[in-house]
Amino acid sequence: MVVEAFTTMEGQEMTFDELLINRRSVRKYKDTPVSNEVIKEMIRESTFAPSAGNEQPWKFIVVNDYQWLKKISDESKKNILARIAADPNDYAHKYKGMLENKSFNVFYNAPCLVMILGASSLKNLYVDCALAASYFMLAAASRGLGTCWVNLGTEISDPDMIHELGIPENHTIVAPITVGYPEQIPSAPKRKEPVIIKIIS
Repeated sequence: MVVEAFTTMEGQEMTFDELLINRRSVRKYKDTPVSNEVIKEMIRESTFAPSAGNEQPWKFIVVNDYQWLKKISDESKKNILARIAADPNDYAHKYKGMLENKSFNVFYNAPCLVMILGASSLKNLYVDCALAASYFMLAAASRGLGTCWVNLGTEISDPDMIHELGIPENHTIVAPITVGYPEQIPSAPKRKEPVIIKIIS
């Protein structure tokens, strides 16, 4: 089936080129839940992403429960703050004030979280899962849904939480992605001109 137009987050139709240009990272969501069927469709579409050696290493965990999302957020915040305390040069130090705010949820109170993960031993895991994440976020945007890849949500070390979430042993969470209907769509940030080092013809 050839799809000629997609639906924007504002409900307007757009071409694939426009979809690429207009997708945004959304950090304010409506309370409206996203059905599991829609999430499953988007996950299915994300698995058509390319992967090294066609390994297709990605696995998915879907969290639709607000209490669980808060638990994961609190766990990640605690672990990142401990890491910052041990290393003041840690990249996350710039988020310290935000992470110390007890009311701050790293998942922006989104109604749904999709975590993309895979076996830690795989050399190309991060690249492969990043490609799947890109496909997933475009699949969401084509349905008028907002997403945001939240790297602050990967820090889960509590054994009980890992067990309850079903994270297999020796697996790494690469891409925690929030999903929901946008309450607010940010304006486009200025893009740098592409740096094309050389074209050899």
